[in-house]
Amino acid sequence: MAAKTAKERRTDPEGKEAGDRTRRRALVLCASALPLLIAFYGLIVWRFQPHTPGHQLRIDEFIAAVREGDIQDATIRVADNRVVGHYLDGRYWVGYSDETELIFNKLFTELTQAGVPTGVAQQSLNNLIAPMNVVLPSLILVDGLFVLYLIFGGRSGDALGGFGRSNARRGQGDETSTTFAEVAGLDEPIEELAEVRDYLVSPERFQAMGAAVPKGILLMGPPGCGKTLLARALAGECHVPFFSISGADFVEIFVGVGPARIRDLFATAKQQAPAIIFIDELDAVGRARGVVALSGQDEREATLNQLLVEMDGFEPGSGVVVVAATNRPDILDSALLRPGRFDRRVTIDRPDVKGREGILKVHARGKPIDPDVDLHAVARRTVGFSGADLANVVNEAALLAARRGVPRIATVHLSEAIERVLIGPQRRSRIISPEDRRRIAYHEAGHAVVATALPGTESIGKLSIVARGLSLGTTWFAPEGDSVTITRSQLVNRITALLGGWASELISTGEHSSSAADDLDRAGILARRMVAEFGMSERLGPFTARWAGVLGVDGVANRTSERVMADVDSEVQEILEHAAERVKLILEERRSTLDSIASTLMEVETLEGDALDALLLPVLHPPTSASS
Repeated sequence: MAAKTAKERRTDPEGKEAGDRTRRRALVLCASALPLLIAFYGLIVWRFQPHTPGHQLRIDEFIAAVREGDIQDATIRVADNRVVGHYLDGRYWVGYSDETELIFNKLFTELTQAGVPTGVAQQSLNNLIAPMNVVLPSLILVDGLFVLYLIFGGRSGDALGGFGRSNARRGQGDETSTTFAEVAGLDEPIEELAEVRDYLVSPERFQAMGAAVPKGILLMGPPGCGKTLLARALAGECHVPFFSISGADFVEIFVGVGPARIRDLFATAKQQAPAIIFIDELDAVGRARGVVALSGQDEREATLNQLLVEMDGFEPGSGVVVVAATNRPDILDSALLRPGRFDRRVTIDRPDVKGREGILKVHARGKPIDPDVDLHAVARRTVGFSGADLANVVNEAALLAARRGVPRIATVHLSEAIERVLIGPQRRSRIISPEDRRRIAYHEAGHAVVATALPGTESIGKLSIVARGLSLGTTWFAPEGDSVTITRSQLVNRITALLGGWASELISTGEHSSSAADDLDRAGILARRMVAEFGMSERLGPFTARWAGVLGVDGVANRTSERVMADVDSEVQEILEHAAERVKLILEERRSTLDSIASTLMEVETLEGDALDALLLPVLHPPTSASS
């Protein structure tokens, strides 16, 4: 019967048990040898140290005694670098350095001239101390490292190869309860993965048609949108071995470990086929290779090359499918994305209102939700939220309801949870002076008036001057729906609305404050993207500018010239100056409404619903002079 391979022993219970016994014996042997080696080395060092009885003389004292005839005999101990012997007061010894021949010659000359009987002790055994000082410490170090490796890194009979194993977490598909039915808001990605499930469950149907399932599926999308959840659901649907690993797990400080782990992972998956390999955060190992390899990139590129080879080497019908997830598809190497490797790319974007409602229903299961709660209305308020954000909203609402001792999660808890997720918890204990309170009220009122007066901006859902997180006041927008594109005029109006608080403070108090810093930053970013990315510049036209220091996917800088960047800065400044003039005109023409909203805010702290709509009714339609 042929001997079993290392991988077969890892999957065989008897081989695994035998390997564990071998590792334990090796550990006992190495651990027992370690103190013996240390004791032996200590004995050797002590034994060959100079042990000379008698009185130590200085060199000048010894020379004087020789000249006076007090020295009776002398023996030169070459290995110890000492002269020993007898004199009038008994035994003596003198030490000298073997690095200075002048001293030794001086001592030997004095002894010869004085006629002192002199001998030489060779001490041949002392010649062993030099190699012992190299061999024994090396053995102690190697034995100690091996003991540590057997304790912390050794695995069932294959400890020496542990660094080269993939460390992938293996599980059967039926070990997870997640299925496609548990995933909401991702109908199109589920259809793509359902095809893979059907192939793994019944491959003969596809083989009869001559069709080949994609070798690799790349899940792309922002963080928290459900890429890993989809992979778990695929494993739960297929009931096949599922190997999950992070891209960062392939990267090690040891040369060759990454490629070895890639080989081990794919070899193990082929043995267990049909199987699924899931690589999370693929960009950690699949980043595009640069023209010039920077320091520390050689090992990562070797790992990427091995991944390319393994994916290209799949035999047709091998039954192994690779699913990878990343939120940075723009930096992946082009060789990974060619047909034959990641044949299919599935985009998982933030859910729309229908998807958000479905996700909220999934996370609301098993929780005591009040019948009056309208999850569709909650979904409309959470534009831009990912699936992870929505799960956090429902969980925060449950925590709030439990903290307040109510039996059900109501709409007020969900609304509070949305605000906590976006900005942070309330800070009512923070003491604000009357002057700051008035300035904050006018700041938020300015945002509301300008946003309501301009077309293309989101409607106002709530105003508050209660501090939350790092914000002293908040203007909540209520989008009408999910927008895919946005026009130049809409962006200009949004920039103008962002400057509403900045201009309102100037009109009401006569000066600006630091509270508008975040608004100015966001307005500047929007204006710069209009000019440098969206091609909305009247001066530059359809042109994309790249800032200095930004590298392309090929690792080569492709910066825009200084002249063009100066034009970008000038165009951005013109957009912001034009928006500042418009916002001042809008607020001056509606000063009475601005004062009314600000004074009401100072009284009640929060405005929303019908009360807010009634105050904003006079500014629903901007005058012609303000919209030009």
